[in-house]
Amino acid sequence: MKRIFSTVALALIAMGASMGLARAAEDCASCHQEKNPGLYQQWKNSKHGEQGVGCIDCHQADKKDVDAFEHYGATIATLVTPKDCAKCHEKEAEQAMKSYHASAGEILDSADAYLAHVAGGQPVAIAGCENCHGGKVKIDPNEPNKLSKKTWPNSGIGRINPDGSKGSCNACHSRHSFSVEQARQPENCGKCHLGPDHPQKEIYEESKHGIAYFGNKDKMNLKSKTWVVGQDYYAAPTCSTCHMSATKNQAMTHDVGDRISWTLRPPISKHKDNWQGKRGSMQEVCLNCHQQAFVDGHYYQYDAMVELYNEKFAKPATAIMDMIKKKGLMEHKASFANSVEWEYWELWHHEGRRARMGAAMMGPDYTWWHGIYDVAHNFYFKLIPEARSYNDAEINAYIDNLLKNDPMHTWLDKPTAELKAAIKSGELQKVYQGMFNKSK
Repeated sequence: MKRIFSTVALALIAMGASMGLARAAEDCASCHQEKNPGLYQQWKNSKHGEQGVGCIDCHQADKKDVDAFEHYGATIATLVTPKDCAKCHEKEAEQAMKSYHASAGEILDSADAYLAHVAGGQPVAIAGCENCHGGKVKIDPNEPNKLSKKTWPNSGIGRINPDGSKGSCNACHSRHSFSVEQARQPENCGKCHLGPDHPQKEIYEESKHGIAYFGNKDKMNLKSKTWVVGQDYYAAPTCSTCHMSATKNQAMTHDVGDRISWTLRPPISKHKDNWQGKRGSMQEVCLNCHQQAFVDGHYYQYDAMVELYNEKFAKPATAIMDMIKKKGLMEHKASFANSVEWEYWELWHHEGRRARMGAAMMGPDYTWWHGIYDVAHNFYFKLIPEARSYNDAEINAYIDNLLKNDPMHTWLDKPTAELKAAIKSGELQKVYQGMFNKSK
């Protein structure tokens, strides 16, 4: 009897705690309905609201938490982290926290953040860089347990949270609606994936994929509980389709790097670890709407474009910059205090990324006019003149050899008529033929 009583007692305690949470949730909702009606409606009409997941279920905190505070009799935290979401969405949170998205906040220690701080200043680093990449959320020194105004609000994808977790689920699933339908749409990614250095949103919009999506948005079945390409929808792919969503042979993933074979971010592109497996996963997505020959042809062209960028521009430009730095030739000590550094930075960080990403996502204008066109102009008429201005014998010799003996660069001193004839005959194209199979 004692054991039965203990079990019943525990059940009653648990029921009481549950009823307490329910009452707390009701109290939260009634207050926010009056004070924040938009927030309340977002929650009420969300899947959370429909299934009775209330404010306290997500915001409840332990008194020991550094950001926990008393709020009308409840211990809560303002910030809801992936660790909180994992209570119900364990697999999704685990995948997200090990993804490239979750590590985006680590870029705060890179040249990107350095440049924002020195050329701009802390306010732009906070309002700009940290609100996409994620900042380190800190506690206000003047208000114990409350979040610092310098670091909150922040919904950066790689936000570093007080509980040690990395990432922000609401970067994609906007609070307080947390809509799956919204997260499946390409516009959802546009807060961060646009602009001069990573214009994936613009590239997608000019591609046939984007054209098909915007012309058939009403056929995308975005509210479907399952969202398997080729079964639940077929009109077009979105960012989510290719990088995250389920196919008939693959489960959905919140690790956005699972299907990416090249790294297109650094000065010189490299294949990622297990790139063949990652590529196979992406190609399986492609094959839902395209035949194998189409998929093979796309990657054949894409690989050659990346190799062209690497071999013709990125590697020589990097070699020139390495020589300048090693010799200590720059007139100013600080990074980015010299013109040649800006030219090199824009060549790979802006122009080169646009070209590579344009080829990856089948955006022709970004591959050429916003991409290699700008890379070539920068390389020949900005970076090289800046490098020559140091009048260093070794650097000048390297450049002279490149421009006079490398068949990719000797076009500069040949007559236009001769070059046009070489294009027409196919002789000039032979210079680049080896790039097409290099990465296979």
